[in-house]
Amino acid sequence: MMEPVLTIVIPCYNEEEVLPVTIFQLQNLLKELITDGFVSKQSKILFVDDGSQDHTWELIYKEGLRNEFVRGLKLSKNVGHQNALLAGLFTAKDHSDCIVSIDADLQDDIKVIREFLQKFHEGYEIVYGVRKRRDTDTLFKRTTALGFYKIMEKMGVDLVFNHADFRLMSKRAVQELERFREVNLFLRGIVPLLGFRSDVVYYDRLER
Repeated sequence: MMEPVLTIVIPCYNEEEVLPVTIFQLQNLLKELITDGFVSKQSKILFVDDGSQDHTWELIYKEGLRNEFVRGLKLSKNVGHQNALLAGLFTAKDHSDCIVSIDADLQDDIKVIREFLQKFHEGYEIVYGVRKRRDTDTLFKRTTALGFYKIMEKMGVDLVFNHADFRLMSKRAVQELERFREVNLFLRGIVPLLGFRSDVVYYDRLER
């Protein structure tokens, strides 16, 4: 079986301070995954610039010229995190077998991506990254987060508890997601509705 082509999609808004470290860590991870036979040499990292006002796009553009793993997508204006993420997913799907989304600050543990890929090789088409605990959050944040999930549950929205947008999706799952034509999609609510075989991977959130 051929190694799958992976694209890691990162929405970016004014991320010039963290971007150099993020690029360094993700390209090293990608090299390891290629060497270990988890993914194809054609795998990439796609940074989506969501109308940044700093030097984010300049950093992405220059890195894309010299780094075979880095690609950039520049949006004409700020459209918000979810729409920027969707733009990245829909762009990446045409050249990928699976796509991982992660925030630019890398507070989600990138080492977990290896576990995502193990699940993908086992036949799972959606793999959710789920935080083990929220003890680093303030009491207010923990309380409001719990209240949010309870409200969503009462509204009949099937959310994965303690999951944000750190996940793996197969090409087929993203193609199905693209069929939704609603404006301002709430991805955490929509993705579980797609109906594909899914699993979760638990991790500790990092502080950076």
